[in-house]
Amino acid sequence: MSKIYDLNFNLSAKEVKNIRNKSNSGKYKRKLPVEDFKMRNDLQIEEIKIWDYVIKWGIAQTSTLPTNLDDWITENFFILKTTLQQCLPHIRYFHLSSAEIVDKIKPYKKILKKKLWGDIKLHLMVPDRPIESTILPPRSVLVTELHPRAEEPEESFSTIISEEHAAEISTWIDRKTTEYTLTNIPYKFELILCGTQDGFAPQTFWNICHGHVGTVVLVKVKGTDEIIGGYNPVAWDKNTYGWIKTKDSFIFSLKNGDIQNSILSRVKTANTQYAVFNRSEDDQIKGGPHFGDFWMYSKKSNFTLDDSCFCRSYGNDYEKLIRSSSSSSSPSYFPIINYEVFKIVRKII
Repeated sequence: MSKIYDLNFNLSAKEVKNIRNKSNSGKYKRKLPVEDFKMRNDLQIEEIKIWDYVIKWGIAQTSTLPTNLDDWITENFFILKTTLQQCLPHIRYFHLSSAEIVDKIKPYKKILKKKLWGDIKLHLMVPDRPIESTILPPRSVLVTELHPRAEEPEESFSTIISEEHAAEISTWIDRKTTEYTLTNIPYKFELILCGTQDGFAPQTFWNICHGHVGTVVLVKVKGTDEIIGGYNPVAWDKNTYGWIKTKDSFIFSLKNGDIQNSILSRVKTANTQYAVFNRSEDDQIKGGPHFGDFWMYSKKSNFTLDDSCFCRSYGNDYEKLIRSSSSSSSPSYFPIINYEVFKIVRKII
């Protein structure tokens, strides 16, 4: 009996604290405030807990009662029945569950009147059968309604592109003629670098992206709705200087805001040897990813501090222009506000 129930019977915290367990139960000699639960139906507590409290209180009044209920004799039950004679008629027995009756009431059935115990069993077996015992109204129990937790909006995988953009880029990677939908994108876009989190130093790109195969670089141009980028199907290598030959790389611009249409520009068949460029260690201090006609660069070693990122105003190594002359007064060079790099991983179906 180590658990103590404070039933709001006007007991002080100190008095409740004094009821610890059977070993010291004799210390609790306060008169049970029967009137507090005798007629009240608004105690805001389960009836079975009131029963538990009453039983514990009654046992605490007689130190001679055996600790183990199995050792009790008829005289012990009579003593408890006499102690609780003012309380027992006010328990709402007929509003207890069958499990509560079996587990809590039955062990102490000898302290109840035979007729009451018989009616309790009858009501348990045949609830609609009339009984002679008085059925007291149920007490109201405060039920705290837990409102369904509002689903938090799923955190976006990117601060630059949408799921629709990811579907479009996936379509280009697989060279599909029919664009993927949001439900059948075959790739996961795993963010490995974000400028606003990892910084805009060019060297950071090489340190983080070194060795990653199949990456998409995305750039948000400052002052416009432009999103431009490139796809590198092979690995970036910070330790190897020179061009990487591949026929599957491409650069692009995405429809966004005032930009009405996306533009895909694949590496020219005759120029696949100039698809992607790995910069020298010295050049990595100022230069980031390089896709032939589009690259990231900063004279100040911070892509956001100048307008040194570059995109050709004519197609040299790639098929199409991805920035129009109307995009800026100087379409070749531009500043950025953020960039992200994603590793493209095929989903396991």
